[in-house]
Amino acid sequence: MFARLYRPPFLGALAFLLVLLVQALGHTQMVLMERLFGQAYVYHVAIGMGVLGCVLVYLGVRYANNEVAATWLGFFGGSYIWDGWVEFAFVYYANHLGVPAMNYGNGVVTKPEYLVMSSSVGVLMSTLAFFFFNRETRCNAFRWMHKNLHLPVGRATVNYQRNISTITAMEVIYITWFCYLVLLAIYDPSILGDRHPITYAIFFANTVWAVFLLNRLAKFSRMTSAIRYAIPTAIITWNSVEILGRWRTLKEIWLTPQDHTFELLMMLGALLLATAAIVFFPGSKAAPDEQPA
Repeated sequence: MFARLYRPPFLGALAFLLVLLVQALGHTQMVLMERLFGQAYVYHVAIGMGVLGCVLVYLGVRYANNEVAATWLGFFGGSYIWDGWVEFAFVYYANHLGVPAMNYGNGVVTKPEYLVMSSSVGVLMSTLAFFFFNRETRCNAFRWMHKNLHLPVGRATVNYQRNISTITAMEVIYITWFCYLVLLAIYDPSILGDRHPITYAIFFANTVWAVFLLNRLAKFSRMTSAIRYAIPTAIITWNSVEILGRWRTLKEIWLTPQDHTFELLMMLGALLLATAAIVFFPGSKAAPDEQPA
């Protein structure tokens, strides 16, 4: 019975659930950190969280021969690095520079740290060029663009051994970063605004894209590949969740843990069960570079 969980479509659904829950509970973690430790100590904790993320990624490098462990450690390592070092770095400098929140009325507010984050778009795009033109990339989106934009980047190295842990960690960081900047851009009334007709079109297109990716993910039969494909799938899906929250169509209970303790504990329990299912994953005979048909 339980063996069916490790076959399509349940395998992809399990990986998707894991990444999606991490997205929600990551917000809860930040809220709780700020409330429990306050301005005096929250940055110390955030630095420690980033260090823990680096340790997890390093352990994934050490256990590179175990692809399940390397993928798992890279995923959580990248998540901790983002939440600890990246997000709280923006929080620190927003507070240090006295950046005010942007109040759009009707209770819609963009926090100061996100206004500071918007300025990082140049760094994102310039460093992303390195990954885009990397001939060793296995990213489906990059490969599709190379092919259809007629941008040959050279042949991949024969028998090139990828570092799964660091690749997974950087995938988490860059996709999260990119999606944050897209949302911040469309929320900005000087660009579009959250009620602009194009924003509604973007929401529709993003949701369709998420469903398309979910359909592909449902065909995976290999856990490690499913996790790495679930990362962009869940984060892209989360864009639609964020926009619904911005429109007040969806209540973001993960931002108010004091009012929804039971529901968030249920989500945490589901995350732990999904984690256990992956930790004890029995393996697969599928090819290492399996892609869905």
